[in-house]
Amino acid sequence: MMKKKILIVNCYMDEFRIPVQRKSKYPQSMTTAFLAGVFSPELCDIKLYDEVYSGPLEDEQLLSFPDMLVLTGLNSAFDRMLHLTAYARTKNKNVIVVAGGPVIRILYNYSTQFFDYCCTKDIEQMACVIEDAFGKKYISDSFLEKGWAIPRYDLAYWIKYFGHVESSRNCCYACDFCSLTGENAQFQEYSIDYLRDQFLAMGKRMGVAFIDNNFYGTNRQFLLDRFELIEEFRDRGYFKRWCAITTNDFFLNDENLELAAKSGCVNLFSGVESFDKEALINFKKYQNVRMPQVDIIRKCLDAGISFYYGLIFDLSTRQISECKDELEFIINHPDITLPCFITLAIPLVGTPSFNKSLRKNQFLPNTKLRDLNGSTLTLNPLDSMDEAIEFVRALENLSGYRRKIFRHSLKFFNRYKGKMGWWQMGQALLSGPLIAAPKLTTARSELFKGFQNGHIKRTYVGATEPLDSIYTPAFRVDARYENYFKPTMLTDANGNLSKKLYMDLYQN
Repeated sequence: MMKKKILIVNCYMDEFRIPVQRKSKYPQSMTTAFLAGVFSPELCDIKLYDEVYSGPLEDEQLLSFPDMLVLTGLNSAFDRMLHLTAYARTKNKNVIVVAGGPVIRILYNYSTQFFDYCCTKDIEQMACVIEDAFGKKYISDSFLEKGWAIPRYDLAYWIKYFGHVESSRNCCYACDFCSLTGENAQFQEYSIDYLRDQFLAMGKRMGVAFIDNNFYGTNRQFLLDRFELIEEFRDRGYFKRWCAITTNDFFLNDENLELAAKSGCVNLFSGVESFDKEALINFKKYQNVRMPQVDIIRKCLDAGISFYYGLIFDLSTRQISECKDELEFIINHPDITLPCFITLAIPLVGTPSFNKSLRKNQFLPNTKLRDLNGSTLTLNPLDSMDEAIEFVRALENLSGYRRKIFRHSLKFFNRYKGKMGWWQMGQALLSGPLIAAPKLTTARSELFKGFQNGHIKRTYVGATEPLDSIYTPAFRVDARYENYFKPTMLTDANGNLSKKLYMDLYQN
């Protein structure tokens, strides 16, 4: 049978609007590798491309390659999916385009006019698409036999020393800002056999990262079973260390940290989001108010495990002075790690946060889907717009805080140097560069280029923010796809929901 040519792309729009390779951005996406596992390796010639790691896909030869183009990405990457669709259809008018991910599930009706298949479910739906487009023979025998996709680590060129696995799906909590809440996605445990298959397919690596939305979950026996399997594969030499993403309730039971450290855990990421109780309740992140955040971080660090977290500042509900006070609070606590990223609250389409902002007419006029990236103002701030812009600009690299960050890191090192190994300490101290110099920390190859390639002068306000250079076609495309390079508008000139998105997003 004739082999089908498949190109699967993780679409990405850089938050700083610079078309660069972010090879150090972590954790890395594995969706494309899992999707590749659904296709028959014997009957499909499969290529993967990750726009985070490799930068914007503009290779004409690669875009001419596929019989089927599969696209996935976050909310802000929707326009990028349109660009790649235009490129591929210009090169091959018969190419089949499949799109999936959170933004496609929420904007299903709008998406159907651009893509041949719009997936509203998880990766298993790819099997239905393959059967409909090519026939059942083009589905992986392994998938048909076991019902799960073994990720194609051999094709995931961006995964180096740390393998990435997934032991569960979705989350058991419903935070207002989360796309999983907007989709009403239910927490699911995978079988231990599936995790075992992933370890075996991954091969021997320096370490492994669990990319579950919530590694902890609700089933204690499932947690213990995973610890046991981790120790088994660690003893067999598959990896030395591991890390995971978990919720704050994981730290309420001291035994969890003891078992994690014993099995080689070196780093845990947990969504702190804020040290302000009122802000957490506003996010409906109730699991984070059961124990003081500082105590949780100290407990994790004292167990010899590095702690990563992020901060979310919602300027539509909080004064800038409160956010600055919170930053000072963190920097003046050298017994906790610094956040590894700081973002504005993102009103992701379809989430309770989005619907609430829409009802309150908080959206700024002429906001684009592309602006939902965490570094662009999309909601009316409580303070003046000029103050908000100044704050967001300084937030990009924590201008004015760098000396304090250095002093914090030095005191942190002295506090924990006897409790943490060199790997854990290095990971903990990495948060400083990540928030003080995020561009260079995640894109070191651009260090000597000065980020001049495609650099734009930002305004930090969606309506006036210049478009990225990737909105200009990299090569000549068919005139039929001219509209594919125009930004998808979320709101109109009056700040009301764009009529094109009414069917998917309007709430009575």
